[in-house]
Amino acid sequence: MEPATAVDPLPLFPLRSVLFPGGLLALKVFEARYLDLVADCLRRQQPFGVVCLLQGGEVRAGKEAAVRFERAGVLARLDSVDGEQPGLLHARCTGTQRFRLEGAVTQQADGLWTGRAELLPDDPSAAPDAAHQPTVQALANAIATLKAQGAEPFLLPHRLDDAGWVANRWCEILPISLGAKQKLMELDDPQVRLQLVHDYLRGKGVISG
Repeated sequence: MEPATAVDPLPLFPLRSVLFPGGLLALKVFEARYLDLVADCLRRQQPFGVVCLLQGGEVRAGKEAAVRFERAGVLARLDSVDGEQPGLLHARCTGTQRFRLEGAVTQQADGLWTGRAELLPDDPSAAPDAAHQPTVQALANAIATLKAQGAEPFLLPHRLDDAGWVANRWCEILPISLGAKQKLMELDDPQVRLQLVHDYLRGKGVISG
């Protein structure tokens, strides 16, 4: 069977963050439109699309509130959902495949956005260039430090031998703007993404070489 190249319609979850493939996303869901979205995605075993908000709020504030979001995002796979109390869900998701919205998006009566999404190719698996080893080692050190503090920000397994994985994990934790993270996520070449991260870390004195 040929892999899907598009999802239509794809339900969208605009957030003030940028999800990367392989990334961990924890959501607290309480709005009716997103409670229904989670229930539907669980029932159908289908992902939803996470897109970065450019304007407007994550919580619906009435029809008068203008909402704009990026045209490229990442599919989120629901891994677990816990209901602490009625009307509140804690969802744990994994970023999977990048997509780009094609054509107009539609807002349903309940406020949920949907659109036609063209699925983008996964990063080719490739080892980091030798010149990027200081960036790889710095990430390994950061992971060790966080684990010693009882934190585990990344999903297992840790793929320090994969350029795209290393670049994406750095992009998630770097103190850079959402616009910069978005541009990095949209880059098709993982080695270029990792080079930009490497240059940033070198410029900030985090690594040498």
